[in-house]
Amino acid sequence: MTDFDMRDKVVLITGGSRGLGRAMSLGFAEKGANIAIVSRKIESCEETAKEVEALGVKAFPYAAHVGKWDDLDDMIEAVYNEFGKVDVLINNAGMSPLYPALDEVSEELFDKVIGVNLKGPFRLSANVAKRMSESGGGCIINISSTASVSASPNSEPYGAAKAGLNAITRSFASAYGPLVRVNCIMAGPFLTDISKAWDMEAFNARAAASFPLKRAGQPNEIVGAALYLASETASFTTGAILAVDGGAH
Repeated sequence: MTDFDMRDKVVLITGGSRGLGRAMSLGFAEKGANIAIVSRKIESCEETAKEVEALGVKAFPYAAHVGKWDDLDDMIEAVYNEFGKVDVLINNAGMSPLYPALDEVSEELFDKVIGVNLKGPFRLSANVAKRMSESGGGCIINISSTASVSASPNSEPYGAAKAGLNAITRSFASAYGPLVRVNCIMAGPFLTDISKAWDMEAFNARAAASFPLKRAGQPNEIVGAALYLASETASFTTGAILAVDGGAH
């Protein structure tokens, strides 16, 4: 029940070359899955692909901008041409640029945040879920954030986009069941590249005072939840939003 055998599965991970995406790429590869690694920079994808292939499976690096509709359709075609199928789609790519004040959020910034965090996952899920339904089934995992359910100072557009991702998780589970399961991991603070910009002294004090686990997560600590949701162990789980946040929200 806990082995999470992924041999012969194809897992497509957006934002799969860094942070949580890289951790999941390697985690699924360790369980035998072939990995399509998608990110904006091909060099980063290729670096992670080498790490994946060192585990004895196949990797397919591909550069695409998740916020661009046509790029996503081209990417899906390329992945299906390479592997012939996608068993698991993980919508992990995200962005949350800094801005000085709410009234200084530009339309361009707002549209970029919505594009990468919500529009892209919507289009990818619709495209891939349709194909999954036609070929016998599959699994989609969205990576959301606790910003979707809590106040998100300095990242309000991001929190709004992730709340939308929670909503389409439930809607797509309904639309594409019973053959396609759609679930969401609502991630809390993790020590990825983005955390390098944090005031760690202030963060650690806040975590110690208000988080049950009193710390941020390490990237590998998201892997078990993703493997569970992708596996047959979760065969009766769809439309779920699973918090992996150390109790932070």
